[in-house]
Amino acid sequence: MPEAMRIRAVEKDGMVDARVQIRHDMESGSRRNEAGEIVPAWYITRFWVQVDGREVFSAQLGPGVSRNPLLHFRFKGARKGQAIVARWEDSRGESREDRGFIE
Repeated sequence: MPEAMRIRAVEKDGMVDARVQIRHDMESGSRRNEAGEIVPAWYITRFWVQVDGREVFSAQLGPGVSRNPLLHFRFKGARKGQAIVARWEDSRGESREDRGFIE
């Protein structure tokens, strides 16, 4: 099972500033291992965030994104104490969902 995402969301004056660090190896498919064999591609393909069932952010990612990416985004229409739910799916069909609360 992949490690939990780190979620931090802070509301100030009606605007939520959110940061999510995804723990994922993000292999591009172009790197070689010590034996000289190509390491198969394995990366996050879709990432999205919801607050109270409403999607507030989404992104399609690919093999050019670094290992353990940190995504930073802002949105309106949420308040302190609400749950923020982040989800991802990867190229192997694995997925993860984690939740935090808006501070």
